[in-house]
Amino acid sequence: MKRDTLLVGAVAFGPAAVTIWDGFKAWFNKNGLPFDYILYSNYDRQNAELLEGHIDAAWNDPLSWVQVSRKAAATGKNLRPLVMRDIDFDLTSAIVARADSDIKSIADLKDRVVAVGSPDSVESTLMPLSTLREAGLMPGKDFKVHVCEGSIGYRGGKQEGELRAAKALVAGEADAAGLATGNYEKFLRDGTIPAGATRLLTRTSKYDHCNLTVAVTADSARAELVEHMRELFLKMPYDDPELRPCMDLEAVKEWKPARVTHYKTIERALDLAQPPRGG
Repeated sequence: MKRDTLLVGAVAFGPAAVTIWDGFKAWFNKNGLPFDYILYSNYDRQNAELLEGHIDAAWNDPLSWVQVSRKAAATGKNLRPLVMRDIDFDLTSAIVARADSDIKSIADLKDRVVAVGSPDSVESTLMPLSTLREAGLMPGKDFKVHVCEGSIGYRGGKQEGELRAAKALVAGEADAAGLATGNYEKFLRDGTIPAGATRLLTRTSKYDHCNLTVAVTADSARAELVEHMRELFLKMPYDDPELRPCMDLEAVKEWKPARVTHYKTIERALDLAQPPRGG
């Protein structure tokens, strides 16, 4: 599809999404990049549009990146991550238990209840359950999974499910919980989880988070626009008074070149959760 403007898709988590992308659009336009955006209600629709060529790039969480890059490869298309936020590298999730329990290690979770967030959350569901699978504990067989369902299609992005998992642990409705390490620390600071009430059992392997995914194009003019966008992201100034509120809402102080290496952890976790069907 021929367009004069680079079109980026993002999922609308709430009103802040408009503020973020309006601010970015104004700054890109001011710096000579013809740029616009579309907000979607979920990642699946957004990435279907990316694969169809209706948008040039998509702001993806890690699970969505893995899924859409696999779909692209299966159909002979080529996607690549362009940029990531400074907070998107080397993340972990935590599996925590109640401190007043006799649970000292993840092996002690056999026949217990583990609370997780939204079913499609990488941080509080996919990665913690993958760690337990790798330790030989099968969800639903060796322990009960208490799903604290949040907003499906947002990949856990709204975090209600993760908050409910933390509260279920505190209330004694679960013996352990899977939480993003950063959110676990936040819940300790804000009192959602009382000090001394929990015990850290283990952390997951490191993984990376969001990236701006672009479709590789043979159109040299569009490729130049994409490269211009990349350069502008990488020099986006946090000290710009007009940009700073938008960057704070996006939780970024500096944009970095993207990498793919630490998505392999998520790919393995996804494959463990969805083993291939055989005859």
